[in-house]
Amino acid sequence: MNIIVVGLSHKTAPVEIRERVAFSPTAMEKPLREISALPSVIEAMIVSTCNRVELYATSRDEALCKVQLRRFLASFHGLPQDEIDAHLYEYEGEEAIRHVFRVAASLDSMVIGEPQILGQIKTSYGYATEFKTVGLILNRFLHKAFSVAKRVRTETQIASNAVSVSFAAVELARKIFGSLEGKTVLLIGAGEMCELAARHFVNNGVSSVMVTNRTFERAVKLAEEFRGRALEFEDFPSHLHQVDIVLTSTGAPNFILGAKKVEEVIRQRKNKPMFFIDIAVPRDIDPRVNDVSNVYLYDVDDLQEVVQANLKERHKEAKKAEAIVDTEIVQFHRWLSTLDVVPTIVSLRRRLEEIRKGELEKTFASMKDLGARERKAIEAMSAAIINKVLHNPITVLKQVQNEAAGDAYVDAVRALFGLEPPASAGELESLEADDIPSDALHQPRR
Repeated sequence: MNIIVVGLSHKTAPVEIRERVAFSPTAMEKPLREISALPSVIEAMIVSTCNRVELYATSRDEALCKVQLRRFLASFHGLPQDEIDAHLYEYEGEEAIRHVFRVAASLDSMVIGEPQILGQIKTSYGYATEFKTVGLILNRFLHKAFSVAKRVRTETQIASNAVSVSFAAVELARKIFGSLEGKTVLLIGAGEMCELAARHFVNNGVSSVMVTNRTFERAVKLAEEFRGRALEFEDFPSHLHQVDIVLTSTGAPNFILGAKKVEEVIRQRKNKPMFFIDIAVPRDIDPRVNDVSNVYLYDVDDLQEVVQANLKERHKEAKKAEAIVDTEIVQFHRWLSTLDVVPTIVSLRRRLEEIRKGELEKTFASMKDLGARERKAIEAMSAAIINKVLHNPITVLKQVQNEAAGDAYVDAVRALFGLEPPASAGELESLEADDIPSDALHQPRR
């Protein structure tokens, strides 16, 4: 049994391809049913985000499974196979485990350390469990991936530094003011960058938002999103003394704020500090504003420097995260490898138990005068013999399961005792706890 991953991401496919193979989050039942019905697939799950589409499966025929997953991805979306094949990657076994652990820990993301991917994988797993396309292996695998991601976030600083211009502005504001609670922010401009920055500020405690824009209707619309207040563009200078943080991004050809005006505002504020963030190109604020006491001015280049420095820190932390992933891979792969041995152990015990019961029936049929006590003693003795006979083969199988010769031992036991076909999921559940891992054993419903 092995884990298979087939997919594409921002690293291998442009957005034009990714959007054509994306799966709708509100219509996951049909693709999940179809993928789990493929002959080579035992369990299945689909992860679909703006930056990646990946199919996770378990299979006993890895080569066929990868071919069928590729075909499914193309046929489900009505695309020529050769159009997407060049963008697809595939992993199996340990490399598949490594890939999914890294994705969950945001080590494979466009921005290392971003938190969204873990939630997206959990949502995808939720659909797979809802429609019962995952079982023993993928259940255990995904829960392990979640715990790996948690370890990475708690044991490293991979997500602690801002790596977007808008969030870097928030991080700098926190350093200046200590806390953003009770602070007021003024957005000069109503574009995407201002909106994103405003969202970060509000999420980090800013109490009120003012918005101004040359087109007043756009200012009103953005202000409504944050339960803020819209200002006429010509009037915003008269409100600056009420503001702690100013973020500006307009298309003005000249400065809209100069040092003289800011000096007046600081006097009105009785020297309470102000933070100006100018992300406009060309700049909206005269650089000499930075010379005014208790005023902190950052332009887009300053913020980019912060972002680049933080990215370097994240990459340093990523090395620690990779070490965590390596450790967890070894542990999970060790557990996964036991599943190759488990069916053999189950079948071996079943085979010897069938022989024992058959011989007991013959013996009791020829010794009809035996009492209940004698019968019970003979049954106990025969069961003890079977357990002693099984002890050494089971011990050896468990010892060699992670070694290169493990498969040879399994094949030899199966051939010597005629152990075909492999044990069913129900029989796996009945095996004693000492013989197999203690995890709940079940297969997905088809």
